[in-house]
Amino acid sequence: MMENPLVWGWVLIALGLVLMISEFFIPTGGALGLTAIVATIAGVVVLWIGAGRTWGLTGTLSVLVMGPAALAYGLKVWPHTPLGRRIIGTPSDEERARAAKAEADAAEAARSILGREGVVLTELRPVGTVEIAGKRYDAISEAFILPAGTRVRVTGQDVAQLRVRRVDDAGRA
Repeated sequence: MMENPLVWGWVLIALGLVLMISEFFIPTGGALGLTAIVATIAGVVVLWIGAGRTWGLTGTLSVLVMGPAALAYGLKVWPHTPLGRRIIGTPSDEERARAAKAEADAAEAARSILGREGVVLTELRPVGTVEIAGKRYDAISEAFILPAGTRVRVTGQDVAQLRVRRVDDAGRA
């Protein structure tokens, strides 16, 4: 039975399809993909030479349909595999939970710093660095250029900066 070129041709084509799909799940640097291409071409050649023109044409058309379909399937499924997530950088559920918690903690820390006072470390022109409660922050002055050493109060927070205003001698911002 295995002497029949018709069987050999289709077995080689099926092997090529399986190897091509496996390439998406097993990191081989393209070795499985290259082997899949060689097996598929060998299968089509065996069908053309050993089984005749009709089977050769059928095999060729099948490969032209199954090849892109297998590629599309692999590209659709691959991002959801552990390897695909690792390469693409899609976070896992645990990573998303940790990021959400870190974001919530950062938002809470930002709310807790509103109204606190600190000192300008580098001149705010209008952007610079301030120190509040022993910690350094990027800040932007709301009104004026503030020299280093000026007492300031946090009045808000933008994406990556605190908004600050000079504290006058009476302690008001």
